[in-house]
Amino acid sequence: MSTASLNSLYELYHGNVFEVYAKWPAPDLILSDGAYGVRGFRGDTTDTASLTDWYQPHVLSWAKYAKPSTSLWFWNTEVGWATIHPLLLATGWEYVQLAIWDKGLAHIAGNVNGNTIRQLPVVTEVAALYRRKAYLDTGDGQTLDAKNWLRAEWRRSGLPFSKANEACGVKNAATRKYLSSDWLWYWPPGEAVQKMAEYCIQYGVKTDWPYFSLDGKNMITAQKWDHLRATWHHRNGITNVWSRPPLADSERLKGTMERSAPRTYKPTKQSAAHLNQKPLDLMLTQVAATTNIGEIVWEPFGGLASASVASVLLGRHPYVAEIDDVFFNLAKSRLDEAASNYIANGTYNMEEERK
Repeated sequence: MSTASLNSLYELYHGNVFEVYAKWPAPDLILSDGAYGVRGFRGDTTDTASLTDWYQPHVLSWAKYAKPSTSLWFWNTEVGWATIHPLLLATGWEYVQLAIWDKGLAHIAGNVNGNTIRQLPVVTEVAALYRRKAYLDTGDGQTLDAKNWLRAEWRRSGLPFSKANEACGVKNAATRKYLSSDWLWYWPPGEAVQKMAEYCIQYGVKTDWPYFSLDGKNMITAQKWDHLRATWHHRNGITNVWSRPPLADSERLKGTMERSAPRTYKPTKQSAAHLNQKPLDLMLTQVAATTNIGEIVWEPFGGLASASVASVLLGRHPYVAEIDDVFFNLAKSRLDEAASNYIANGTYNMEEERK
């Protein structure tokens, strides 16, 4: 049972997120649900041609303030994501996979005039998962990604690669996987990296720059190495296709009487408050998979702050910005409700959700 106050469980900024990027603590996760190029909210671009210019300053800020272990979920349309994908790669984000939200026929009520739209009805949005690509310094002036850094550090010792197996106490995993240069490579556990560092320091060529060092002064520890890797909590039965109907009345926020987008001309009490409100269960899935309790989540384009609501419920600490007055007030109300729930009931149990 938590004794925290409501305001201590989240940070909600009323204004342009550019004003707070430098003030927020480094994120463990960024969950972006910004411009789609379909005029989905005030300030959205009119088409995908303008999306790169819209996102570029944000993506540069994300790259500047992210940790080596930061993950990014990027929501958009298929073509919107494809448009921004090269920008993300160019700024040091490593593509992992694409998750697809399939809303089903209910999204279009099963009734579309095919002669008018002349295409297959679109019932999907996508969320692409990226991770920061860690680049590390060597003692000879190079900056390499993790796989090549490990090989370079061992090679620098002058020891045969076969000795890495002896260092780690394994039969052949070190040479086949930890120090591999091909597709068999995978991120080694911190314990193995620390053992390789200790072995090279003891038996390798003497050097002023310690082997497997991040700062040139101390060898890496198992804990520091593990902290370089992005978080992933696997849940069996969850795939990259999320078949989930559109939001039901109980969760869909309505009745603000405000135009939720430029194309919503005459809102009623039944009009959605925000045309792109995400289901909370999807946000819970994303936040739970890519963060640990107590870690920092950025939601730069708050809207109704669904990702931040999920973060509060899961015991993470969200930082969210929203410039629109109406959306800000709705987000504040939702976050306070989530904080009250967390204080009363503790961390939300994802396994209970599936029962």
